[in-house]
Amino acid sequence: MMIYQPAEDSFLLEKEVKKLAKNKTFLDIGAGSGIQGKAALKSGAKNVFFADINKEAIFKLKKEGFEAIESDLFSNIEGKFDIISFNPPYLPEDKREDKESATATTGGKRGDEIILKFLKGVKSHLNKEGIILLVVSSLTPKEKIIKLLEKQKMKREVLSSQKLFFETLEVWEISNN
Repeated sequence: MMIYQPAEDSFLLEKEVKKLAKNKTFLDIGAGSGIQGKAALKSGAKNVFFADINKEAIFKLKKEGFEAIESDLFSNIEGKFDIISFNPPYLPEDKREDKESATATTGGKRGDEIILKFLKGVKSHLNKEGIILLVVSSLTPKEKIIKLLEKQKMKREVLSSQKLFFETLEVWEISNN
């Protein structure tokens, strides 16, 4: 399985991580190359933990000396964190995309399924005052995501956005109301 290489979405999220990670416990879900966790460490995070479904990504991060665990979202995660960062696969399914690449980019048939699954499991791993940093695309349907956040009594704020030629990326800060 290929390791997702940092692209525009990664760099947009990284800017926010650098601003917010100081003195925080940090979980990088879907860590891939580890760009977010590494940015958190450089910014003075207290503790950084990497998680990814991709065995190769975890192997590489462990080899680099990081605390990393293979996990399908929260399946193997214990404890609570001040910041949980996730640059999820958020694109709707495209039958023409090869399976390996789709694992890193496709968020399900509609594009929101992995985000919804993530949000359903996140609260039990988030400290009371904790925040979630989530990348969302204009190509991701947001109605169900917003409804779920309301149901979970969580609020969202757009921290930054970047217009690309075919989509607009946003970094959301999600927190308890």
